[in-house]
Amino acid sequence: MKSYIKWIIYSLLILLVGIQFIPTSTNQQEITPYSDIRKVYTIPDNVLTILETSCFDCHSNNTNYPFYSRIQPMAMLMDRHIRIGKEVLNFSEFGDYSARGKRNKLFSIQNQIKDGEMPLTSYTLMHNDAKLSDEDKLVIEEWITNL
Repeated sequence: MKSYIKWIIYSLLILLVGIQFIPTSTNQQEITPYSDIRKVYTIPDNVLTILETSCFDCHSNNTNYPFYSRIQPMAMLMDRHIRIGKEVLNFSEFGDYSARGKRNKLFSIQNQIKDGEMPLTSYTLMHNDAKLSDEDKLVIEEWITNL
């Protein structure tokens, strides 16, 4: 029985070490493209700060990676979240959306923030500063409404 447990522990250890060699992509762009939302709209500083803190890591081409992002399986999990987030909404490519697409994305942002669907709980657990206060939600909602 004890050799069975040792075998399982050694196998898990080998697996954990082995997955460290699986490469993941990085999501960092050095320049701000012409299509970035900051170039498409005039965004007040308070709104931009909220977006950068709570949204840009998963919804732009420039993620700030924490220390644990280099350790598997966290790196794979983050890479997946970023890929999915950018497929749904990419602030770095916002100008490339059609006029209707931009309106729909902004309306969706407004609704998901109001409903507490964004930012994801799994993200705010590790990034406490990304949690949106009621005031932050109101600021975003007013900005989008007044565009």
